Amino acid sequence: MPRKTRFKIVNGIYHIMLRSLSDFLLFRNDKDKKVFLNIIKKYQIKYNFKVYAYCIMSNHVHLLIDSNGADISQFMHSINQSYAQYYNKTYGRRGHVFQDRFKSKIVDTNSYLFVLSAYIHRNPKDIKKYKNHIEDYKYSSLGVYLGLREDSFGILDEDYVMQMFDKDVEKARKAYLFLVYNCNDKTLKKSSEFKNEKTEYKSERHVIDRNFDHEEILDFVSKYTGVPKWQIILKSNRHITKVKALYILMLKCLCNYRDKDICKLIGNITQSRISALCAIGIEIVLHDVKYKNIIYDFITLKAS
Repeated sequence: MPRKTRFKIVNGIYHIMLRSLSDFLLFRNDKDKKVFLNIIKKYQIKYNFKVYAYCIMSNHVHLLIDSNGADISQFMHSINQSYAQYYNKTYGRRGHVFQDRFKSKIVDTNSYLFVLSAYIHRNPKDIKKYKNHIEDYKYSSLGVYLGLREDSFGILDEDYVMQMFDKDVEKARKAYLFLVYNCNDKTLKKSSEFKNEKTEYKSERHVIDRNFDHEEILDFVSKYTGVPKWQIILKSNRHITKVKALYILMLKCLCNYRDKDICKLIGNITQSRISALCAIGIEIVLHDVKYKNIIYDFITLKAS
């Protein structure tokens, strides 16, 4: 039977759930959970989506994600595939890791956004150790919401939800904690069930336009790095591999270009090399302080 087409909107906020196959744990230990969150960070750089909340349990994952103009199916496929490769290699197995495709539901109102984030954050309550202290569970974003710990993975944008409770940080945290601990489980579960609903999210969010001109990006990267444009697109120039990698990463992130599109644009380069350079670009943004804000700086420049 063919799979049902997933309903998507370009600027949607989604509740996403991933579940393991029934015969094993999706995350066997803390290391697995950390690897998964680091994979999210990797693809967040590439696709520039936002994460508003998360909870990583042993056999399933809840994510509250703003696609921010990117294709949700594309980046979730990349995240799932990357983790499945890690899992199978680590535990000497083959085959599928996740139960079918990821489930997704569009978040259509602010009230549902509140309820959903509370539902996600209440997941650890069934673990005896955390029943009365769910904010202490390390692999949920609740602790970050409440200011109890840092977002060590650098993936969370909690301000979008918290600002709706109160502009004052402490008041917002108290109000949110009250919601999480006092909301009705049955109401939460009913509101968060996955159905084939077709709804549209409307808000004052600023969604990234993914149709930037490639010449604008080339010009920006050239000025940002001090490398002439003609050198960046030159085929055999190992000295500027880092700069070319950043250029290609930005083309994929901000123009929604596929590997074959970039091949046509640059010429004399293979799709596998494009993919490799994009991976290098992600590592540069992750680990090189000089370039960690290059995508943000470009978006800010164009918005001004």
